[in-house]
Parts: sequence; structure tokens; C-alpha cells
Amino acid sequence: MTKFDRSPVEWSVSPGLVDYPRAVAIMERRAAAIRHASAPELVWLLEHPPLYTAGTSARPADLTEPDRLPVYSAGRGGQYTYHGPGQRIAYVMLDVQRRFGTDVRAFVATLEGWIIESLASFGLAGEVRPGRVGVWVHPDPAEPERKIAAIGIRIRHGVSFHGVSLNVDPDLTQYDGIVPCGIADRGVTSLAALGRLASMKDVDMCLRQSFEHAFGAETRLITPAAAGLEAA
Repeated sequence: MTKFDRSPVEWSVSPGLVDYPRAVAIMERRAAAIRHASAPELVWLLEHPPLYTAGTSARPADLTEPDRLPVYSAGRGGQYTYHGPGQRIAYVMLDVQRRFGTDVRAFVATLEGWIIESLASFGLAGEVRPGRVGVWVHPDPAEPERKIAAIGIRIRHGVSFHGVSLNVDPDLTQYDGIVPCGIADRGVTSLAALGRLASMKDVDMCLRQSFEHAFGAETRLITPAAAGLEAA
């Protein structure tokens, strides 16, 4: 048991758009510090400028417009996805080994449950599908189900980083440059596209409340500077 076992998970929100390579470098450092019990766990909320990321299972053919946006190799699980303004990214740096042991599936299921509970606050029924990580909505039986939240996690030495992305009100046309998550016969959607015109602040509040319930953990709001998130 580490000295941080009784400490709440730190919760921090960065304003503006955060450069992707800088965010990855910060996550790498924080995950290592959590592993060595020199920093508490952290959930980091942010937005990125428009870009694509390629997970470890990404197929080159699924990048249909390679010159459309910058493309980054993410080092997380999953395939291609889009990140950009209007999408809430939640990078989740947790001691998974302590919380879930070796049951990574239970960790991923808890992430999915977290997002499903958050969507319920906006009157949406989020769903999961066997073999397809992420959260889906199917409000119109006459239309195909659509993905509203992606999950891509990496676990190193028992500590997670990367996380989830929830479409609040992004430019959904940017998904045209990829086959999202390698699934060609299902589309993507957002809260705004489904008529839920929520502010990012409202979404963040729901995410925090639902996280505490799903993970059974208290959170402590901390500024990005205090969390060490403004370092290059």
C-alpha cells in the first residue's frame, strides 16, 4: 500500500487547446511518478487542436486522407481516432494494479460505465457492444448506432494513461479522414448532434460526479499549475 492510498484522485482541467506531444510527455512523467508513489493519481481534462491519433492496432488503409490533419502514433490501444475542439478528453492516470489487480477488463468496463452514467445525465442511453471498446448511442431504431465516446488506454507497470474522449460539440466532418476505430459501417455522433446543447463546464461537472461513483473514489480539484501540467 502506498502513502497515497487514502488520498483523493487529483482532478484538473486545462483551458485552451493542449498540444498532443506535450500532453503525452506530461502523462508519461506523471504515470512514472504514480508508479513510484511520488505523486497521486490524476484525471486530466483537456481539448486538443484538430489531429488524428493511431493506436497500436491501427491499419494504414483506415487513414483515408493522410494529408488532412497531423497524425500521431499514440502508443495506446485501439485504432485511428480524431481529437479536436469541442471534444472532452479525459486522460486517466490511475494505479490500476492497486484498484483492479490484473483485471484490465474490469478497468475498461468501469471506464465505459463512467461515460454511460455521465450520458444519462443528459438523457442519453449509452451502450457497449461486445468486441467494440467505447460507448455507443442508438436513439433512432431506423438509423445505425453511432459512437459518442472512444476509449484508448495504455497500462505500464500497473499505471494507466491516455483515456477517454467524449464528443460534446466537435466538427464531426473531421472523422471523414479516417475509418473511426476501424469500424466502417457505424458512424460517430455528439451531444450537440443529438440535441443536447451542454456547455463543457456542465459536461465536466457530470464527468466528475460520475467518476467518483463509478470508481468509488473522491476527487480533489487542483489547478493545472499545481498538478504540474503546464511544464513542457
